[in-house]
Amino acid sequence: MEQYSSPLDGIFQALADPTRRSVLARLGRGPASISDLAEPFDMALPSFMKHIHFLEGSGLIRTEKQGRVRTCTIEKSRFAAIEAWMSEQRALWEGRTDRLEQFVISAENKEK
Repeated sequence: MEQYSSPLDGIFQALADPTRRSVLARLGRGPASISDLAEPFDMALPSFMKHIHFLEGSGLIRTEKQGRVRTCTIEKSRFAAIEAWMSEQRALWEGRTDRLEQFVISAENKEK
């Protein structure tokens, strides 16, 4: 689990904000310019750019500037780290609940 600590901290911190999750949801449909991404949010562009920089810093998106337009693209490989961690946690908890179920069934059978 230590292998995930540092990158996952940044990823989950990035995902903790609803604006950043909305940006990622929009980028899930394809690349978009900063101005297109900022349009639905009622905030100044410098404030919105802080979210973009945070997402870029966590590695969830990358940006590319062509002329005066900066385009954002989702970085799918970073989501693989989340999926691996979630799968590990799911397996751990499924194992625990399976053992609990066996314990309860065994206890019920002893009472009979």
